[in-house]
Amino acid sequence: MSNDRVGSLLDVQANVQVSAQVNAQTPLLDRISTPADLRALVTADLPQLADELRRDVIAAAADTGGHFGAGLGVVELTVALHYVYQTPDDRLIWDVSHQAYPHKVLTGRRTRMRTIRKRGGLHGFTSRTESAFDAFGAAHSSTSISAAFGMAVAAAHKKSDRRAVAVIGDGAMSAGMAFEALNNAGASQVPLTVILNDNDMSIAPSVGALTNYLKDLKARRAPLNDAEIAAALAGTSHAEKTWFEQFGFRYIGPLDGHNVLQLVTVLKAVRAMSGPVLVHVLTEKGHGHPFQAAHAEKYHAVDRFDLHTGAMNKPTAAAPTYTKVFAQALMEEAARDPDVVAITAAMPSGTGLDAFAKAYPDRFFDVGIAEQHAVTFAAGLAAEGLKPFATIYSCFLQRAFDQVVHDVALQRLPVRFAIDRAGLVGADGATHAGAFDLAYLTCLPDMVVMAAADEAELKHMIATCVAIDDRPSAVRFPRGEGIGVALPERGEALPIGKGRVVQEGTEIALVSLGTRLNECRKAAEHLMDQGLSVTIADARFAKPIDEALIDKLAQTHEVLITVEEGSIGGFGSHVLAFLAQSGRLDTGLKVRTLTLPDRFLPHGKPEEQYEEAGLQARHIADTALSALGRQPRAAAVRLSGRIAAAGVRQWR
Repeated sequence: MSNDRVGSLLDVQANVQVSAQVNAQTPLLDRISTPADLRALVTADLPQLADELRRDVIAAAADTGGHFGAGLGVVELTVALHYVYQTPDDRLIWDVSHQAYPHKVLTGRRTRMRTIRKRGGLHGFTSRTESAFDAFGAAHSSTSISAAFGMAVAAAHKKSDRRAVAVIGDGAMSAGMAFEALNNAGASQVPLTVILNDNDMSIAPSVGALTNYLKDLKARRAPLNDAEIAAALAGTSHAEKTWFEQFGFRYIGPLDGHNVLQLVTVLKAVRAMSGPVLVHVLTEKGHGHPFQAAHAEKYHAVDRFDLHTGAMNKPTAAAPTYTKVFAQALMEEAARDPDVVAITAAMPSGTGLDAFAKAYPDRFFDVGIAEQHAVTFAAGLAAEGLKPFATIYSCFLQRAFDQVVHDVALQRLPVRFAIDRAGLVGADGATHAGAFDLAYLTCLPDMVVMAAADEAELKHMIATCVAIDDRPSAVRFPRGEGIGVALPERGEALPIGKGRVVQEGTEIALVSLGTRLNECRKAAEHLMDQGLSVTIADARFAKPIDEALIDKLAQTHEVLITVEEGSIGGFGSHVLAFLAQSGRLDTGLKVRTLTLPDRFLPHGKPEEQYEEAGLQARHIADTALSALGRQPRAAAVRLSGRIAAAGVRQWR
């Protein structure tokens, strides 16, 4: 084991010891290593256990930050589910699973909670590779009912009495996939339990007609008391039928989701029922949080904080985030053009569009967790002459690929896609990585695809999208802060399919797409220190590529290297295809394409992920040297442990 690894483990152990001192009053929780230990408790102990569990989750979050509010809202529900259901033999599926921190604590991972979302540590979401208690991996919304129904059908096929439970929020319930699953499962007689965790929230407050229906239902029906629960379980309740019952589910609720004893009573009866059952549970996102101030997203995600004062340890930003630059640029364009409108799929703050919504409330549309609808809705707006910006994270736009193809690209409708979280995203890991958008968008005819190298370029690309009115366009940009370049007073439309030369040389051409441009600059410095002449080009466009620029670089350089923050099949593949078809590969040109590796990269800090991906400056320089037949620096000395880490830091 390397010294670095030992050091990190010692740090984790120290954090665990400190938190144990702060939060030592957990006598019941200390007895639980697995849910089997939980099921050995008497029912009367469960309220105290829930209190201890909530304090433990808060203490862990103080040390690590991360998803926070959702987990606090389901503490009692988590205790009740593991108390009643025979997990892991019974399958418990958490929709999205950012609410699964209490679940992780109760399923043998308590001592590792301070490693969550860190390299080599626990996943921030459920993962089948992490624990047998994580029946289904998740991180995207509205998949739980489909997965649970599949497992329930499999159990029935095997003549097993195993039960499957899906826990889904009211925000996630509004997505089309959840409706599809309800439609399918409600027509069956397979035992399936769906827990509707109703807290009026997704990340932001829930929106849409289903949200209004649930609000009306709650206004007409208070949480059931013990007598009403007994009547509901016996089937003697005379309440009017709900929408869920008309879908074929037996409906029980609404219930107080913070009354663990009631939840246990209901779930024991539900586990024995046949056919699909929906249990409607009312919870408060962020329930029991230690902070004084209210929060619009109920403390969905937090930075590390002081456990005693609640003060957040948020680092000071050195430059505005790309998200903020995008939102400000879009508002400036909207001020000049009344046809500019913005769409989000339940991510107003994550996409920066909360500011746009305040400035232009009539031109902002939050469609809920509904990326497919968002894209086709944007297509309808574009068909009528508006200029819609469908602002969706790269990993979530994947969910709407057919709509991008069939409803937008095939009809050449000028929908503008603002693709946030392009490239690797750090602690959220592989589920949220923006790895594939370059490949799945550049394969579409007539699509214009741009990637911003810095904040100023992003502002120009937003202006370019506004100007494109005869075909769809997209601009991708990463999570996190920019590099601090000065912003132009106004974005200017760029010539379509034209890159720019940042530095001229004669031997090696580094062609960057997106924010690896800075790493290319560092690589060029190292190569020039070895007497090599280096050209650096910013491609700007992944499609159409700048064929004239690529052709010129191919004619005048011995080595051409493309660098991008995306999977194979994107920019580099298009450059390579052009060079092959034009005959430039017939003359001895050495071409290398640097992309993300063909595997899912684990969570960690972004710089750690890019190190593993081989897209840092030293990797670019080593690739150039290897192409020239020279010994790469990294191969000259085999480093490990702290020495290797020091070598990496030297390059940053």
